[in-house]
Amino acid sequence: MKKIILFMACIAMGTTVISCSDDDNNTPSGTGNLIVEFDNVFGANDLILNTASYSTSQNENLKISQVKYIVSNIKLTRKDGTVFTYPKAESYFIVDETDETTHELELSGIPAGDYESISFGIGVDEAQFNLGADGQGNFLAWADSEDMMWSWSAGYKFVMFEGMFTSPTVSSDTMFMVHTGKTGASYNYAEITLPMTNDALVRTNITPQVHIFADVAKIIDGTNKISLTANNMGGMGAMIMGGEALPQITANLQGMFTVNHVHND
Repeated sequence: MKKIILFMACIAMGTTVISCSDDDNNTPSGTGNLIVEFDNVFGANDLILNTASYSTSQNENLKISQVKYIVSNIKLTRKDGTVFTYPKAESYFIVDETDETTHELELSGIPAGDYESISFGIGVDEAQFNLGADGQGNFLAWADSEDMMWSWSAGYKFVMFEGMFTSPTVSSDTMFMVHTGKTGASYNYAEITLPMTNDALVRTNITPQVHIFADVAKIIDGTNKISLTANNMGGMGAMIMGGEALPQITANLQGMFTVNHVHND
């Protein structure tokens, strides 16, 4: 009887060892790639430049001609809480609605794992800017060529939102320009954290695609309501590039982005 008990105990121990070994083998290893796609919309509608008219809660009708923004400092958080920070020198991108090649950010060298959230900045963080022009690498020239700089001393444009508008008191198409960035004592850099709809499974043989909706209506029509009519300067149109509206617009960016879905193909 003792021999039978001893034998059964050995089987149980062996099963435990095998089970642990299987768990270890199921832990993903190596590195893989991930694609982050930014899809600009206006509320529930796809964004169509120059032709479609979109209404805001301020009774203003917009025809949008351009949307650009800088995405930076991407971080991915695993289910176990550990965070992978994408290499900072490679973590600055410009998303341009008129250039489809910029809508998908292709990230490589990501440790295999199950990622449940993504974080990123909108704009260039102050620490990076403080490295000076020589510390910006190739991104400075790229931003300048994309008109995402005012000047080096004035700094980067973080968000560019432009077009024409009308309102009950502005009957003819009037230009608007909303540019965010560093102004005076306000740096206006935004940090965004989004939960995934389902885990992004980075593997050596799986490249997840994280599809993010960017609701550009939220730039001026989010938690803070910004009236273009109130900022209309007559012949110059509505120009918002500073003042008290800019921190309010920066706060609105927190509600601009959502993960719509994740493909693990």
